[in-house]
Amino acid sequence: MQKKTYRFALLVLFVVVIASLAWAQDVKTNYMPGTNFSQFHTYKWITIEGGVHPNQIVDQEIKDAINSQLSAKGLTMTDSDTADLYVGYQCAVQQEKQWNAWGMGGGLRWGGMGQATQSTIANGAIVVDMYSSQAKQLVWQGSASKTLDPSNNPQKNQNNINKAMAKLLKNFPPKQ
Repeated sequence: MQKKTYRFALLVLFVVVIASLAWAQDVKTNYMPGTNFSQFHTYKWITIEGGVHPNQIVDQEIKDAINSQLSAKGLTMTDSDTADLYVGYQCAVQQEKQWNAWGMGGGLRWGGMGQATQSTIANGAIVVDMYSSQAKQLVWQGSASKTLDPSNNPQKNQNNINKAMAKLLKNFPPKQ
């Protein structure tokens, strides 16, 4: 009896680890080689033409999360066109299928029963672009996937955005 309990506990642990890896936010960044990021001290928000943006509430949550991270890095937000950086973002939400499986026993090898259900989930990504106002070119870009998940819990949504933006901007400015 203890052997079955031990196997079941291992199976549960395995599923939890795999699920946490599958849902972890993925971040990717890239920057223009040779850019002197120490010259940037101020930034201004811009709207990326043709970019997808969420409703006004989520828009403000995203901007607040990015503002918090950039402020911690020593950058100051301004409304002036003479800002060193222009910062904009866009997002995408797509539908993905998710399979949830559970069962008793150890599968075919040990016998047992199982069941699986399918559900549709929203997987949202945020892409942040930073442009040099003087050079008029993109100098840094980062994307965080699995970030926007329109749930009924506003605090959970805000926490998810904050976590994603902290992870995305962790290594900004890049070490060259």
